[in-house]
Amino acid sequence: MNWQNILDLLHREMATGVVANSLARLVVAAVLGGIIGLERELRHRPAGLRTNMFICFGSAMFTILSDALAVEHLGDHTRIAAQIIPGIGFIGAGSILHTRGLTSGLTTAATLFVVAGVGMAAGGGLYMTATFATGAILIALFTLGHLEQTCNLKTLLMSYEVKGTSVDEISRR
Repeated sequence: MNWQNILDLLHREMATGVVANSLARLVVAAVLGGIIGLERELRHRPAGLRTNMFICFGSAMFTILSDALAVEHLGDHTRIAAQIIPGIGFIGAGSILHTRGLTSGLTTAATLFVVAGVGMAAGGGLYMTATFATGAILIALFTLGHLEQTCNLKTLLMSYEVKGTSVDEISRR
């Protein structure tokens, strides 16, 4: 296969509009995921710009592929897209830390979950839904985070150290 054949193939695919439509959906997903990721990055959270962008982009890509492959092979177009949710759940579970009775990373896991939803909406061509969801997510992250700090709604972490000569002496008090 020479360069001319490759260019002809690309030209034919771009002329159908399917590729251009898919590329637009992927770009929208990457931008919206990137915006949410930027907020997380600015707050120095573990899942930042690239993570959120990739999850949103990947969810959009799997949604597009799910539809395209089902049409081509006469299958159920929801099967691939339905597997996005458990996959993101697995990634989200990995972002939750449980140490000494304290749990952290729940907001990060929840953000990854809804970012996948934004990607699925963009991948399905629901641009207004994806954009509205992104706005709602950003409002929640900014305003609720600020409200938690201002009103001191987060529980404070306290650490106590008890000293004594023996365990029995400390236990009796």
